[in-house]
Amino acid sequence: MSRSPKDLEGAHRKLSRRALLLGGLQLGFVGGLAARMRYLQIDQADQFRLLAEENRINIRLLAPARGEIFDRNGRTLAHNSPSYRIILVPEDAGDVEQVIAKLSELIPLPPEDIERARTEISRNRPFLPITLADQLNWEDISKVAVNAPALPGITPEVGLTRIYPQLDDFAHVVGYVGPVSDYDLSKLEAPDPILRIPRFQIGKVGFEAKREDTLRGTAGAKRIEVNAGGRVMRELDRKEGKAGADMQLAVDADLQNYAQARLGGESAAVVVMDCENGDLRAIASAPSFDPNQFVRGISVADYRMLTEDPYRPLANKTVQGTYPPGSTFKMVASLAALEEGLIGPEDTVYCPGHLEVSGRKFHCWKRGGHGHVDLNTSLKQSCDVYYYDLAIKVGIDKISAMAKRLGLGIRHDLPMSAVASGLAPNREWKSRVKGQDWLVGDTVNASIGQGFMLASPLQLAVMTARLATGRDLSPRLIKSIDGVEQPSGAGEMLGLNENNLRMIRRGMYSVSNDRRGTGYRSRIIAEGMRMAGKSGTSQVRNITAAERAAGVISNKDLPWERRDHALYVCFAPFDDPKFAISVIVEHGGGGSKAAAPIARDVMLQALYNGTPPLEAYPKGDRSRIKAQQERLERERLKRAENPDSDRA
Repeated sequence: MSRSPKDLEGAHRKLSRRALLLGGLQLGFVGGLAARMRYLQIDQADQFRLLAEENRINIRLLAPARGEIFDRNGRTLAHNSPSYRIILVPEDAGDVEQVIAKLSELIPLPPEDIERARTEISRNRPFLPITLADQLNWEDISKVAVNAPALPGITPEVGLTRIYPQLDDFAHVVGYVGPVSDYDLSKLEAPDPILRIPRFQIGKVGFEAKREDTLRGTAGAKRIEVNAGGRVMRELDRKEGKAGADMQLAVDADLQNYAQARLGGESAAVVVMDCENGDLRAIASAPSFDPNQFVRGISVADYRMLTEDPYRPLANKTVQGTYPPGSTFKMVASLAALEEGLIGPEDTVYCPGHLEVSGRKFHCWKRGGHGHVDLNTSLKQSCDVYYYDLAIKVGIDKISAMAKRLGLGIRHDLPMSAVASGLAPNREWKSRVKGQDWLVGDTVNASIGQGFMLASPLQLAVMTARLATGRDLSPRLIKSIDGVEQPSGAGEMLGLNENNLRMIRRGMYSVSNDRRGTGYRSRIIAEGMRMAGKSGTSQVRNITAAERAAGVISNKDLPWERRDHALYVCFAPFDDPKFAISVIVEHGGGGSKAAAPIARDVMLQALYNGTPPLEAYPKGDRSRIKAQQERLERERLKRAENPDSDRA
């Protein structure tokens, strides 16, 4: 059927409108496309050029040299040494297993290292290098270098690793470093990118950990050109990082070595504090361990041996261990009473061997009693009843306040791991922590450093130094950073009555120099070197009625772990204090027998800055001391002649 002219005209109009609409849309699309292309190619050219450059240029971080650590005399405590490692590029090796087998014939490769390398190979691209062996010695690396033609894909490299030349002397002070772990990263909100460098070492414990940011330094960087597959083509340039700051500690390596050796096979600690500026001249904990083992990678067997040792070699007893201070606390209680005007030097208390408080008998260590006792005699003979009576008069709150004033019950700010605050309890503390009222018996126990009272050897050294000087001395571990001297710990005067302090010091002098003093056997007789001290016994347990019936009446009848701790604190010279010392011998029994001789020997070593003359000792001790000095010197020379130098 033919269409009418009118219908044809309408159809043409519709077609023209559609063509116009379609053409407009096409034109708009082409125009938009052209505008977008112009925007991308001209306006955004610089940005895309940069992105292309980033795909071609990679930036890789360079580990900086870690700051080194020295003692007060410049002796090296921690330094960096070349560390040799073997790198494997699987793509270049071809048959990886065959290459590893050949390498195993030349140098020892632990099975766990081989398994770790296989895991990394399976996860990474074949052209990426894998660390096959680390911290090799020069002999091993030489064998690999000589046989390089037979080991395709194997490359020896050199880096830096941490070495601790003083071995176990400073393990608890300096600590050690180790590779960054996932756990380390999890503790940081925004980890430094440098920590992602494979096997990058950071401080794990001790000073190394506490001053990590200062010792680490700042990373450098190198720019490398890579192809489309990510393979390195060439190095364009590099910027070396900034090395970490060198640290000089206040400790004396020779004195520390002597203190560590003098502790011998005991589970013990000794702290030597300079009475002028608070410098920690020695801070030794025994037994110790070789931190180089942890840097190299300690074996499971060796680690188990350390953790299962009942003497706890991994624990830093100087700052981490807290113990009832025993009779070394009696100076605190008596000074609190003197400052309150509640006792005088001539006032006496009768000691029949016990004091009954609230229907309970509190015994003196001397069951027969000391008779009439004044302040000096109470310290000299360590009469407990005198302090029971004194404590009831003074009250726990004033005793606790004096303890904190002298450095007990507070955490001293030192860059060491697990520094404990100890405990100087009062009424508020027991109510808050225990939910109980403070009892008179608690005060009686606290007066002789028992009950809830706890102190670390560091705190006891601070207490002794403050008693000796009357100043607010603070312990200082860092002497200088990059040659810049750090603030002294000398402190201001405590504001205590000097006459009261003199009475306390005189009592401590009697302990060491009066024939009836508990520390008389460990006295110093050299003129101008006389020592003032105080022994203490920290009770670990009460002997039960059943044990008494079985004949167990003293420490020697008990297993080692149930014996009392032995303590001793002292300062010298008496007229012009130079050093304050605290000693703890875990489960050593009486402080005068176990701890006092150690304190005396270490004090003389500090005063003479080396081996003291035998004339400084009582005549009866000289043959024993001479043999002891010769033994310690032989041990020192033996270690010096056979250093574990191959630590890389």
